[in-house]
Amino acid sequence: MSNKLNPKRREGPIATGTGTPSAGNTAANTSSSSSSSLSSAGGGDGGMSADLTSLFECPVCFDYVLPPILQCSSGHLVCVSCRSKLTCCPTCRGPLANIRNLAMEKVASNVKFPCKHSGYGCTASLVYTEKTEHEETCECRPYLCPCPGASCKWQGPLDLVMQHLMMSHKSITTLQGEDIVFLATDINLPGAVDWVMMQSCFGHHFMLVLEKQEKYDGHQQFFAIVQLIGSRKEAENFVYRLELNGNRRRLTWEAMPRSIHEGVASAIHNSDCLVFDTSIAQLFADNGNLGINVTISIV
Repeated sequence: MSNKLNPKRREGPIATGTGTPSAGNTAANTSSSSSSSLSSAGGGDGGMSADLTSLFECPVCFDYVLPPILQCSSGHLVCVSCRSKLTCCPTCRGPLANIRNLAMEKVASNVKFPCKHSGYGCTASLVYTEKTEHEETCECRPYLCPCPGASCKWQGPLDLVMQHLMMSHKSITTLQGEDIVFLATDINLPGAVDWVMMQSCFGHHFMLVLEKQEKYDGHQQFFAIVQLIGSRKEAENFVYRLELNGNRRRLTWEAMPRSIHEGVASAIHNSDCLVFDTSIAQLFADNGNLGINVTISIV
């Protein structure tokens, strides 16, 4: 089974459907006895810990104010991210000052904060030094739109990804079966171009991406990769095979599909996918169209 994908020239980073363009001072005093009781509370009682974390809530974005913690002259806190956008204290309207609140920083080092993706099901509680690293790779973090490009800002839970693609990216074609032909048309178009289609098999959906871009000055290359509409753990159950075949030549690539949580940008940057330049593409192309055999297997 095959399907033709009609590209358009990329005018910038655009996430559309099939074959589209891509494109100080020390803070006010806090008694040592209070600090001691707060610190010990953070490690045990869940309710008490929740009460403590509320003390670190930024009044602007409602995220947590984490070290280095700065306060205004009246002792009010605001997170570093919001502080850079403010001209006065959001609580008292007084002037912002570069006053470190060392007492609150000491308390923060003994409190466990919930992951910011707790609304998506994460139950982890972490000390602030581990919080950022965990959240960057948290399995419960929302999924971004997997379409190439940067204009689609949708994000949400995994079970809504396919619904989003069907509603907002209707031009993407889906083929059924574990062995299909991904036919990209007009591969000789100049500039950066994306070809995208979906493959459905084994009860899962896979996104096939072929990107043409100038990774090095004056040298255009094609990058082909498969990503699973699913988690990294689910992706470990599959392997995909891409094959260019024709004119007594064969070029193949086999790998585990990427989860859409990871995306394809890093794989393309590291050439961790099927990579071939325009001259190689011409060896397998037929009248400007390039067919790639795609096979999905269960490990």
